[in-house]
Amino acid sequence: MLQVKNISFGYHKTTVLENISFTVNQGDVLAVVGESGSGKSTLLKLLYGAYDLEKGQLFWKDKEILGPKFNLITGPDYMKFLTQEFDLMPATTVEKNIGEFLSNFYLKEKKRRTDELIKVVELEDFAKTKVRFLSGGQKQRVALAKALANQPEILLLDEPFSHIDNFRKRSLRRNLFAHLKENNITAIVATHDQEDVLPYADNMMVIHEGKKVEMDTPQRLFKNPKNKLTASFFAEFNEFKLSELTDSNTNDIILVYTHELKLTENSKLKAVVKKSYFKVNHFLIEAEFNERNIYFEHDTKLDKNENVYLEIQESIINKRL
Repeated sequence: MLQVKNISFGYHKTTVLENISFTVNQGDVLAVVGESGSGKSTLLKLLYGAYDLEKGQLFWKDKEILGPKFNLITGPDYMKFLTQEFDLMPATTVEKNIGEFLSNFYLKEKKRRTDELIKVVELEDFAKTKVRFLSGGQKQRVALAKALANQPEILLLDEPFSHIDNFRKRSLRRNLFAHLKENNITAIVATHDQEDVLPYADNMMVIHEGKKVEMDTPQRLFKNPKNKLTASFFAEFNEFKLSELTDSNTNDIILVYTHELKLTENSKLKAVVKKSYFKVNHFLIEAEFNERNIYFEHDTKLDKNENVYLEIQESIINKRL
């Protein structure tokens, strides 16, 4: 188990992370999400022992993770950290990069392991290609395979698919997270892209300005987001006063996802359609309501200036209050 106990850290007297605590069970995937500058990358660097903590402690099982004051070499040997800057040898081939730290005493096992990881990152056709001839996305996949080569107990991933095109991302994600589960590898994944982690994360932690906002399973956070930052990670949403949706006179604010608003014959929520945006399996409709724009989903495109009535289920309203 990874234990993070009340850690704080800052650069040049500027606080970056403050009083962060959480645990991750062995073999689980934790997604760390937040805006740029929220402290995601710094958190991974602290977990890797790249910096000395100002406050708190880090443990993997019974071993404390310590920083440069206590270790000449950064990073425990049971942990690998894939940053956004790839540490590759450009003049050597893909397979040599991946097998760089595998023992030459067991050449058959080295080849088997290298071939296995080349398949995981879908680079079979480039095994003999020198890294300098690869695209940025291909280099990122080599770096990912290299990080997995020695079967780490913990894998830290900072925006692991940022350079990879959408044609390749879907199958690569499935391959990677299946490999992690099969080998009981714990993973901490910092990302801004929901598709990177939602189908695979056991838990998700939202951080904002260096503080933990909330942490739970992705499903629970999606169904009942406690704040706008969490909701925005999953989907577009609207803010409504309770009085705009019900007979209540209160001005309590609730968050409503675009898919939760449905057309109805009559309601308090009357809007005028402004635009329809094609979104593959639905249209996102922009409409004007109470002198502001709101958004909802519909199966078909709606005509500009069309009057529509919208409703939201009472059970969703009650859950969000």
